[in-house]
Amino acid sequence: MEKKLITLTVNGIDYELYLNPKTLLVEAIRDHIGLTGTKRGCETVSCGACTVMIDDMAVKSCSVLAVQAEGHRITTAEGLEKNGELAPIQKAFLDEGSYQCGFCTSGMLMSAEAFLKETKNPSEEQIKEAIEGNICRCTGYNSIVRAIAAVAKGKYAEVKS
Repeated sequence: MEKKLITLTVNGIDYELYLNPKTLLVEAIRDHIGLTGTKRGCETVSCGACTVMIDDMAVKSCSVLAVQAEGHRITTAEGLEKNGELAPIQKAFLDEGSYQCGFCTSGMLMSAEAFLKETKNPSEEQIKEAIEGNICRCTGYNSIVRAIAAVAKGKYAEVKS
């Protein structure tokens, strides 16, 4: 199959890539751009390890072709920090111990960030629903829920661009 030239905007940077039209977004991000924070997990849209934000919406990047993401803003875990400072959700995950092996962390961060952009003052139940598409086998989720709630309550200041 002939490769196609596409431009992906990832974390505010444009990348011109020659890709097979069947290349998944997770592959383009990891293998062609070199951002390995987005994890390749189950590849069946079940675990959420590959979650990124496309135009501020949480999307499992194993379910999207790279060509479908052209013309959209893609944000990965690497794109959350600003001016060398961690984003509030990243700080909260560190403070609350919301990671152990780290495999699910970037996808969980992206789901949480997208959720917090659209939901102000969420309940614990809403937080749990927001991350139910992300599987964590280590933490038991309590510390993750606490971290998201802390950011929602304003415990962490937003980094200025």
